[in-house]
Amino acid sequence: MRRRAWQQRIARTSIRARLLIASLLLVMVALPLAGTGLAYNFRDAVTTAFDDRLESLLNVLLAGAQLDPQSNELRMTRSLGDPRFERVYSGWYWQVAGEEQALTSRSLWDQRLPTDDIQGLAVSEVDGPRGNRLRVMERDIRLPGHAGTLHVSVAASREELDREVARFEWLLGLSLLALGALLLVGLAVQIRWGLAPLRRMHANLRAVESGDAESLETRFLPDELARLAGAMNGVLERDRRLIERGRHAAGNLAHALKTPVSVLTTLAERFPDETRDRVQGELGRIDDAVRHHLARASATGGGVLAGKIDVGKTLAPVLDGLTRMGERRGVRLDAELAADLSVRMDAQDLQELVGNLLENALRWASSQVSLRFYPQGAGVALVIEDDGPGMSEDQREAALARGARLDERRSGSGLGLAIVEDLMTLYGGRLQLAESTLGGLAARAWLPSSPVAPSVAES
Repeated sequence: MRRRAWQQRIARTSIRARLLIASLLLVMVALPLAGTGLAYNFRDAVTTAFDDRLESLLNVLLAGAQLDPQSNELRMTRSLGDPRFERVYSGWYWQVAGEEQALTSRSLWDQRLPTDDIQGLAVSEVDGPRGNRLRVMERDIRLPGHAGTLHVSVAASREELDREVARFEWLLGLSLLALGALLLVGLAVQIRWGLAPLRRMHANLRAVESGDAESLETRFLPDELARLAGAMNGVLERDRRLIERGRHAAGNLAHALKTPVSVLTTLAERFPDETRDRVQGELGRIDDAVRHHLARASATGGGVLAGKIDVGKTLAPVLDGLTRMGERRGVRLDAELAADLSVRMDAQDLQELVGNLLENALRWASSQVSLRFYPQGAGVALVIEDDGPGMSEDQREAALARGARLDERRSGSGLGLAIVEDLMTLYGGRLQLAESTLGGLAARAWLPSSPVAPSVAES
C-alpha cells in the first residue's frame, strides 16, 4: 500500500517539479564529477611540476658533488641557490651519503635523511625533522676514484604543495557552487519559459470550466499545443451539437407521442367499463414512462458546456409563478437570493431544479416556504424549507432512493425528485433532506463552481 501510494504521489508530480528535480540531480551529479576530475588533474600537474623542480635541484647536487683527490673527502663545489637549504629545519634538505662519510645541507642540522637501496631515479615520501612530511627525490651514483656508491637525496616539505592544492580545491569548490546555482537559476528560468504555453492553456481550460470562455485559445500557442487545443475545441463543439440534437430529439419524441396517447385515451372511453379501465391503466403507464424518460433526457443536456447564468434573472419567472400559486393556497413564499449570484448551469436545468423542489415545498407547507440561494465554498448552495409536517429520517432516506418520490400521499407524477437527482449527478452536486428550522422539511442542494472539475462542498 505504501509503495502504491508513493507511486501515485510520484505520478501526480507536476511537469515543472519533475524538470526541476531532474535538473537538480543532473547538477548534483555532473558538477562533483567535474570538480573531482579537475582537482585530480591539478594535483597531478602540480605534483609533477614539484617533482621536476626537485629533479633539477638533484641534478645540480650531482654536478657539484666531488671527491677531493688529496684528502679523499667529499665536498660540494656548487650552491643550490635556495636560501632555505641554509635555514635550519626549513623543510628543504639535501644529502650526499657514502659508506663512511656524508655531506648534508645546513637545514638538516644534526638530522639525516633515510637511505634505501634503489635502482635509478626514485621518488618517495618520508617523515622528516619535526615530523614534517617530505617528498624525496633520490638516486645512487659513483664518483671517479671512489670505490663506494654515493646516495644523493633532495627533499622538500609537502606543506607548500598541499597548500597550493588545497587553495585550488577551495576556489574550485566555490566556483562549482556558484556555477551550480547559476545553472539551476538558468534552468528554472528556461523551464518557466518553456512551460509558459502550458500555463496559458491551463488558464484557458479553467476559463472553459468556469464558463468564461467557450473554446480554447490557439493563436498564441506553439504548433504542438495549438493542434492539441484545436482537437479539444473540435471535441467540445461536437459534444455541443450532439447534446443539442439529443434535446431536440427528446422534444420531438414528446410531441410525437403526445397526440397518439391522447387519441387512444379518447377512444378508450367507448370501450366497455372493464376493458376501458384496463386500457386506460396501460395508457397511463405509457404516458408516465414517456414523461419520466423524457424528463430525465431533458436533465442530461448541455449544462456541462454552458456558460454562467444570472441566478436572479433566470429564476424570476419561476419564482413569480410559484409565488402566485402559493398565494392561492394561502402559503407565503420568501425568497432570498445573494446579489450578483451566478452559476455555470443551463438556465432550463436551474429552473427545473428550483421549480421541482419549490413545488413540493408549496404542496406540503402550511403557511410558509423560504428559499435561500447564496455562495458557499467552491460553489453555490440552495436551501428550501417549509413549515409542513416534514419527514422522519427513514422517510427522508427512502425519498432519496433512486426513483422514489418526495410525495407519496398526494397527486403528482413523482418525476420531480428523479429530475433533481439527475441534475445533481450531471453537475457534480449534492442533495440532502433534513429537518427544517420552520418545522417541516429542508431540501439542501449544493452545486460546484465548475461541473467539469467538481469540488467538495464545504460543511
